[in-house]
Amino acid sequence: MKEPIRYLSLCGLLGYGYSPVSLENALKEKLDFVGVDAGSTDPGPYYLGSGKGFVKRLQVKRDLALILPHIKERNIPLIIGSAGGSGARPHVESVLDIIGEICREQQLSFKTAVIYSDLPVEFLRKAADGHLFPCGGSPEFAPEKTERLCNPVAQFGTEPIIEALKGGAGIIVAGRCCDTAVFASYPIWKGFDPGLALHAAKIAECGALCARPVGANDSLVVEMYENYFTVEPPNPARCCTPDSVAAHSLYEQPDPNCFYEPEGKIDLSGCSFEALSERKVKVSGSTLIPAEKVTTKLEGAEQAGFRSITIAGLRDPSAIKHLAEIEAGVRSAVAESATFVKPGEYSLRFLRYGVDAVTGANEAPEENFPREVGLVIEAIAPSQEQADALIGLARSKALHQGFPERKATAGNLAFPFSPSDFSGGAVYEFSLYHLTDLPIEFNVEMKVIS
Repeated sequence: MKEPIRYLSLCGLLGYGYSPVSLENALKEKLDFVGVDAGSTDPGPYYLGSGKGFVKRLQVKRDLALILPHIKERNIPLIIGSAGGSGARPHVESVLDIIGEICREQQLSFKTAVIYSDLPVEFLRKAADGHLFPCGGSPEFAPEKTERLCNPVAQFGTEPIIEALKGGAGIIVAGRCCDTAVFASYPIWKGFDPGLALHAAKIAECGALCARPVGANDSLVVEMYENYFTVEPPNPARCCTPDSVAAHSLYEQPDPNCFYEPEGKIDLSGCSFEALSERKVKVSGSTLIPAEKVTTKLEGAEQAGFRSITIAGLRDPSAIKHLAEIEAGVRSAVAESATFVKPGEYSLRFLRYGVDAVTGANEAPEENFPREVGLVIEAIAPSQEQADALIGLARSKALHQGFPERKATAGNLAFPFSPSDFSGGAVYEFSLYHLTDLPIEFNVEMKVIS
């Protein structure tokens, strides 16, 4: 009979934070490892394309500085997945740099495994020749985009992390990987049922999101047994219930009865959720149906231009009624004046937001129309200079654009900021969001960080 495994999911995403009380309580009993997911495509393609992280350095350092001395003292591994937000080399290097800084400040030293997931151009050329399949509604991949991809990565599963664990790593800094790989690798390595291990990992990767009150900014303790696993938040302010844990099966999944990983289909149709206490839930019945054909998800972004925006508020009820005409007039006027950029090379977008941002709730809204509208105008063009000029044109023309029922000659818009226009920098879009059936080798590099 296998010895149970107990592990800690630090929080739903590295840098989101967790309560020191949670860490203190989790450490009162034996832990076999600590894991934390650090990445996502949810914030869009900018972070992958630019090589920047969407969670700030100080946030990441705070979360790591609290846990590193404890894993050193207990001699247990810390597994970080999709390091730096998107898991490409610049993201991984940023996390390694933070770990090094903490080690110097706290006089620590770790044998560290680094798993890069970056894709060489040669591989992408080969994959583009009949070995790329759309994923999640993405269009067919255009091979000519191969050379334009910024920081393309492959999303690996448990095998590279298991290799790093076998090598005795104290910290594993993984590039782009499946969220479940962070938490399922250790139990699978130790011989636990992969269906249970992957289901537990699917829950654990979000931290305390399966608890109530809900929150990705806190920790979760998982205990693995031969035929079941348990989940319990170490923070006494939270609790897990059968409903709250079962509800997590709906998280980012089109079918609550299953989800898919590189290892195969995890069948949840026979699952049961049982309360062991007011705060702890037992889960059993998860099974893995191994994949008949191994595929790997690939991600890559290309630069689409540069962005500039302006933010304004409208209060005039007539202007709000005729906002569509105003926007059409602005588009026409900008097209006539923007001789510095070719037609078809730029875009203008109008986004309508806001509640009570201009005059507050001082007056009742006119029937069937909002009292006020917050307007965001976005321009995207091949250069930042062109985008800035476009937004300047659009802003000035929207400010004075005529519309039916207009009486005054004053401006249409109220600007909350001066300067009113903001340069947004480079814009990226996903071009590669596909599966490949080509085998990919992920190398594990060992180094000492101190």
